[in-house]
Parts: sequence; structure tokens; C-alpha cells
Amino acid sequence: MTDEPRDAQKALRDAALHFHNYPKPGKLEITPTKPLANQRDLALAYSPGVAAPCEEIAEDPEAAARYTSRANLVAVISNGTAVLGLGNIGALASKPVMEGKSVLFKKFAGIDSIDIEIDEQNPKKFIETVAPMWPSFGGINLEDIKAPDCFEIEEALKERMPIPVFHDDQHGTAIIVAAAVLNGLKIARKDISKAKICTSGAGAAAIACLNMLMAVGAKRENIWVADREGLVTKNRDNSIDRWRGAFAQESDKTSLAEVMDGADIFLGLSAAGALKPEMLKDMAKNPLILALSNPVPEIMPEVAIAARPDAMICTGRSDYPNQVNNVLCFPFMFRGALDVGATEINEEMKAAAAHAIAQLAHEPVLEATPSGASTFGRDYLIPNPFDQRLILRIAPAVAKAAMDSGVAQRPIADFDAYKDSLNQFVFRSGMVMKPMIERAKGAGKRIAFADGEDERVLRATQVILEEGIASPILIGRPYVIEQRIERFGLSLTPGKDFEVINPEDDPRYREYVSLFHSLVGRSGVTPDTARTIVRTNTTVIGALAVKRGEADGLICGLEGRYIKHVRDIKSVIGLAEGANDVSALSMLIMPRGVFFLSDTYVNVNPTAEEIVATALQARDHLKRFNLEARTALLSYSNFGSREGETADKMKQAYQMLKAAAPDMMVEGEMQGDLALNQMLRERYIPDSVLKGEANLLLFPNLESANLSMTLLKEMNNALAVGPILMGTASPAHILAPSVTSRGIVNMTAITVNEALDYAV
Repeated sequence: MTDEPRDAQKALRDAALHFHNYPKPGKLEITPTKPLANQRDLALAYSPGVAAPCEEIAEDPEAAARYTSRANLVAVISNGTAVLGLGNIGALASKPVMEGKSVLFKKFAGIDSIDIEIDEQNPKKFIETVAPMWPSFGGINLEDIKAPDCFEIEEALKERMPIPVFHDDQHGTAIIVAAAVLNGLKIARKDISKAKICTSGAGAAAIACLNMLMAVGAKRENIWVADREGLVTKNRDNSIDRWRGAFAQESDKTSLAEVMDGADIFLGLSAAGALKPEMLKDMAKNPLILALSNPVPEIMPEVAIAARPDAMICTGRSDYPNQVNNVLCFPFMFRGALDVGATEINEEMKAAAAHAIAQLAHEPVLEATPSGASTFGRDYLIPNPFDQRLILRIAPAVAKAAMDSGVAQRPIADFDAYKDSLNQFVFRSGMVMKPMIERAKGAGKRIAFADGEDERVLRATQVILEEGIASPILIGRPYVIEQRIERFGLSLTPGKDFEVINPEDDPRYREYVSLFHSLVGRSGVTPDTARTIVRTNTTVIGALAVKRGEADGLICGLEGRYIKHVRDIKSVIGLAEGANDVSALSMLIMPRGVFFLSDTYVNVNPTAEEIVATALQARDHLKRFNLEARTALLSYSNFGSREGETADKMKQAYQMLKAAAPDMMVEGEMQGDLALNQMLRERYIPDSVLKGEANLLLFPNLESANLSMTLLKEMNNALAVGPILMGTASPAHILAPSVTSRGIVNMTAITVNEALDYAV
């Protein structure tokens, strides 16, 4: 009998090792931001040209923000003495965590970051090593340093370094806890200045949380703290340091359980099981429980609710409501601090972040939550960690607090323009897929995978199930699927975790054949041929499952010609109402932004009418990404500058599209540079309705579309999503043979979103 939790743990471990090893070791690389294509570039970038910015900076140190990357560069620094739940594993072993933190800075806030692991456990020597580094960076993120060393280190570095120094394990957690407390007490209609707080744990995070709570209104006399040795009181002068000692109460009681009577808040940053159900019974009405030990909290939410049905509960886990996750805070704190050249991150900036997070929870929810909550309430006290609006709320609040408190060296003059720049970043960062994935979670849509035996599909299935994106249906031979699951070290059980349609022996075979022949029998397909196709063509099998209502969507295409899959889908699933044909929309996520290109795979030489139909379908798809289509009709001609068949066709398509969708932001016909450069475009059409960069690019034919898409993808190392097949009666998508398992996960989320919209 298998040990399922242990198998799942091993599968996750193997997947993590594979993730970190391929396609190249690690999670970071350094790329230049300037061209080095010729001798002149080299002369500007290095000697002799580089002397000019050096001289400017020597004369004015603030010039470093203009001529170097320093103002957008953060160092993530650790000595590996308190890594995750692994303890003191050393500097080198902490590197994967620090690399990961650097990746999050870049992904969530556009901040360049480098990880630095220092093999020094003596706090004073560590300080002497780090302090002289300040000229290199705009900020320092201390990470995974044990208490109480972290307190001493942070205090000293803040004194010596004229840049923000932030120990995220302390302050990131503290800011989110403060936001949760502010909102929890608002629901309970309690005053924070009168709230009694009982805390299990007295490490760096716990002390920082308590200091942060006092910064937003809590009173020290109402705070009780317990560590491994019991209640922190003045009777324990010889067993507590000065940081814990600041919260020592005058009391003869020795345990947290003795002081829980009337407590409004339990704050746990200690160990699994530290909060017993019987301890909850004495707490005040509508208690707030923050059980933040990971991966197992001080009390499981279901146990807490059983003991106190009126309780509000936060944990550090993503599978429960109200997740206290540092990623809610630290990237955006630094974004705001760096953008104004702050010399420190002070209490005012942290409080501003806490209030911004708390306020965002009151706004309408854009993404699904583990509880399904859609409005502010007990199960939605703090925003989802992937809420795209976090950067738009926290960074400006922190920047303004830095300015108001006098630590900003480069104050922002135009906050509207600043907020607009942050909004643009959201869609340059690849975050564009997050709303799709979050909306798909828990929807329970059944997605059939025609290539169910493929390694990439199996790896994607593991992720799809772990994230709750869909209920997979794999088409393939069960014994092959099982062998490959074992070979790849995955934690999947056919028939339990996912359904299998066996082409060689499925009880529905005769029904599938009968349906298929009824659909294609008058297209030259005999009953015998129909039987053969339903045994061998997995795309047809998947399409039939969708047609019969046994699946909500289909993903296929890892083998065989794209256009052959198109024909199979059209013959079984058919076209959407009002559609004359299908077309393909490809999405490229690049550092410059997110761009959609069409038609990249299907129609060789579409008519103007077909281009208009494609544009309208693409517009509807962009809405699913919370994007407004800014459409450009591309040609070798700029607004009639050249004559020719395709130029005339795109000009006609523009006129037809404006008539069909007067409110659509569209321009053309024009060359590619005008589509992306408003200044160039306005030389031809000063009053164009298209503002900024076009994000939906429509091509005159398949050749230009496919060549542009593949060149852009390769030249920009773009993340390709799609192609998205448009115009089918039910969701069905044909993958590119080069797709990765992550690409399959993304396409699954898109397919689920379509299925949800089809069901409305």
C-alpha cells in the first residue's frame, strides 16, 4: 500500500529539482540593456566613453540614478542561518531561496535583483561585510537570518547604509498581518487600541508584527507574548533578550493559555499545534486567529471553526482563505521606495503599505479566492497575492509616505503619470495570465488532452491538479500513461486524479463511432473508416467527448499537422454561431509588453471580411485578459502611401471594422513601426484614435503573420501562449509542437475561461 502524502512529497521534490536544473541551472541570468553591436557601442559602453558618467557621478552622487542601474537594483542577502523551515543550513544551501526572492522582485515589481550569500555567522563580521556594499545597490533585502542576530544586523546596517534596508521575514509579514488585523477588527467592530493580543512565538517575525501593530494603533499593555519557555514576563529577566523584553508583562502567570481569556487576536508565528481548541473558548466574541506557522499552522482552520464558529482565520497557506504571504508586500514596498530614492524604509512607509493592502480588500474582487469569496468579509480580509492591483496601490502609498516623512531624495512630481507607468508594468511582466489562472481555479471544468501519453501533458497535468485549474481527461493507453508517470516521478493516479479515455478499449466506442459517422458520413467517410479513425485519431476522440458533453474543452496538436487538427475539430465540434471559419490568435509576452498576433496558423490569404471577423473575435479574447484591444491593421503601406493587393485589402478591412465596431480602438493600414510608435504614427494621422502601442496586430496573410510571430518569439526570448483557436462552437485549441508543459498549463487556463463564458 502506497504512502500517498510521501509519494506526493517525493513528486514535488523531483519536480522542483527538474525545474531548477532545466533548461539551464538556476533561476537568474544577467542580460545587457544596451546594444554592443559595433566598435562605437563598445567605446560608449566602456573605454573611453564610460569616463563621462563616472565624472558626472563623482561630481553629483545622485547622477548614479540616471547613468547606472543602481536605482532599480536590490541585493537579497543572507547567511543561511534560518532558511524556511530548514533551519541553519548555511549560506551556499540558501542560494536557491535567495535566487527565488530575486526572481519575485523582477516578476512582480520590475526590480532587478541579485542574490548574495555570505558565509559568516558572526553578526558583527556580517555587518562589516555588508555595510561597505551600499554604493552598488538601491536597497538591501535581508533574508533568512536567525533571531536575535537579525535585529542587531538590521539596526546596524540601517545606521550605516544610506539606502533602504529591509528584513522581509520580519517586516513583510508584519505589514500583511497589520492589514489583516485592521480589516478583521473592522468586521468585528472593535477598536485596535483596546484589542487584547496573545502571541505564540517571539522570533524576528513575531516581534516585527507586534511593533507594526503598535504603529497602527495597538497598545503595548494589551499584548501578551509566549516563547518556547512560556509567557514572557518580567519575572524572566535572565531568559529573554531586549527585543522580547520590550513586551514583558508584569505577571505571575507562566503560559499563554492562562492569559487567553478575553483575547481579541491570536497571533501565531511558532509551531504546528501551539494553539489548542480549548484555548479558543475563552477568547472574546468574533476572535481573529492568525495561525501563520508553515506548512502546518498552530491550529488548522477547520478545527478552529469547530471550536469557535464566529472566528476569522488567517494562515500562511494558499489552500485556505486569507493567506498571509510576503509577496503581497515586499516587491511593491521596494518599488515605491526606489522610485523616490528613499534613504530608508521607515515606520510611516510600512504603515502606508499596511493601510493600502487593507483598503484593497474592500474593492471588488478581480480573481477567485480559495474560499470562493467575492466581497470583503470574514473569508476575504486581505487581497489575493496575485491581485494585479497590489503594485498600483502599495507602491504609490509607500512613495508618498517616503516623501511626506522626508526620506525621499527624488520626489515624484506627477502621481497620475507615475501610477500610469505602474499600470503599464503589470502587462509587461507576464502577470497577464494570472487572472485567467485564478478564475479557472476550482471551476471544475473538464478538459480533454488528445496527447495524454506525452511527457509535457503529464507534467502539466500534475500542475493543473495541484493548482485546481481543471479536471483533466487524458486520451491514451492506460498502461503507457502509468509507466510514464512512474518514469517521470509524478504523483498521479489514473482513474482517481484524472479520467482516461482508452482509444483501444473504451465502453463508449460504438457510440463515438455512431456520432462521428453521423457528422462526417456525407463527406466521404464510410462506417469502416469511421471506426478506424475513432480508434486511432485522438483529436477526433477528444472532439467527440466535447460534442457529447463529456468534456468542456479540448487541447490537442502535439503531433501531426496543424491544419489537419483544424479539419478534425471543424468536422466534429463545428463553428460558433455566426462564424464562417476559424482563425488562430498567438500571444507573445515580451519585456516590452504583451502582444497578440493574428491569424498566425490557419487562413493563408484571408479576405477583408475574414480579417474583420478575426479582429472581433480577438477583441473578445483580450477582454478575458482584462485588456482593451488596441488594434493595428498591418501592411507595407502607410495610410495609402503604396498601392497593391494586400494594402488595399487592409484599407478595406479598416473601413469595415470601423463600421462594425465604432467604439473599437483601431488604426491602419500601416507598417509595424507606426503600430508601436505613437510619435511616428501621429506624423501621418495626428488625430488617430489609437493611443500608445497597439497590442492586437492583424496581418494581411498567413505568411506575414507566422513569420512575424516566430521571429519575434525567437529574437525576444518571448513567452508564447497559444495559438488560441477562435471561431469554434466549443473551446478547442491546437498546440504548437514546441510548447512546454507551462505553455500547456496556460492554454488549459484559457480553455477553462472560454468554457466558463460559453456556459453563461
